[in-house]
Amino acid sequence: MLIPLIALLAVAQTPPAVLATASAPPLPSDVMEGDWRPIPDDELLVMTLAGGRTVVIRLAARFAPEHVANVRTLARAGWWDNESVYRVQENWVAQWGDASEKKAMAPGVRQAPAAEFEIARFDAAQTLSRPDSYSARSGFTADGWPIASDGKAAWLTHCYGMVGVARDALPSTGSGSELFTPIGQSARRLDRNYTVVGRIIAGMQYLSALPRSEAAMGVYATAGERTGIVSVKLASDLPVAVRPRYEYRSTDNPRFAAYIKLREVAAPPTVPTGASVCDVPLAVRRAGGK
Repeated sequence: MLIPLIALLAVAQTPPAVLATASAPPLPSDVMEGDWRPIPDDELLVMTLAGGRTVVIRLAARFAPEHVANVRTLARAGWWDNESVYRVQENWVAQWGDASEKKAMAPGVRQAPAAEFEIARFDAAQTLSRPDSYSARSGFTADGWPIASDGKAAWLTHCYGMVGVARDALPSTGSGSELFTPIGQSARRLDRNYTVVGRIIAGMQYLSALPRSEAAMGVYATAGERTGIVSVKLASDLPVAVRPRYEYRSTDNPRFAAYIKLREVAAPPTVPTGASVCDVPLAVRRAGGK
């Protein structure tokens, strides 16, 4: 939006006290300090890429306990260290792990856990007002996860930045050693077909901005095209002094309900076209200034 120069000059010349009293009151959808909740350290996976780029993943332990247990075991074993992001497909996914598919699995990893595509209960604290093409109901759990249901089972949704387990054709062939994240529009057609183990809460830009491969399935044709992974560690295993801490915005309050409505029903002159569960951002912030 272009702002007339005279308006900018007027703001610049307004005393700070006048600006403060003229500020708009909080909206019903604005987050309050008490809405922020801490993410446990053992739910944070810190992936350091070449060039000092850091990606932080929040693990969905209560939705995919077997696969998340594998992910934690792999991280503690340093299994991903010196591996790579080896697949980046335009408007689809970035994928990382062992490009050779020949690396020995870390001790203690269950290599063929049962698929964790669905969960038994739709425990959304807030819901959207209407169904979408993929589900009868959708919304958000109190602890900040996007969830959907067909009325029988429920599942986490493959929105931008969610982290899924790559697998072969059979559902029980994904251990959690090869992971992917949607980097374009939401990948909801993967719902109930791939296990979701988490969501990227920081550093997503480092994966979504990687060069796309023009080779089949977006797999880089040469090792030189890949982005190296320096290390992947659980925050709980890092020294306290350097341990990152994050908080998520809780959804079990009227402010988040108003926020959903704001996304679904845009104010004029914007045409109100509605919103899907992946259209509602889930805020996360760094805590403690670390």
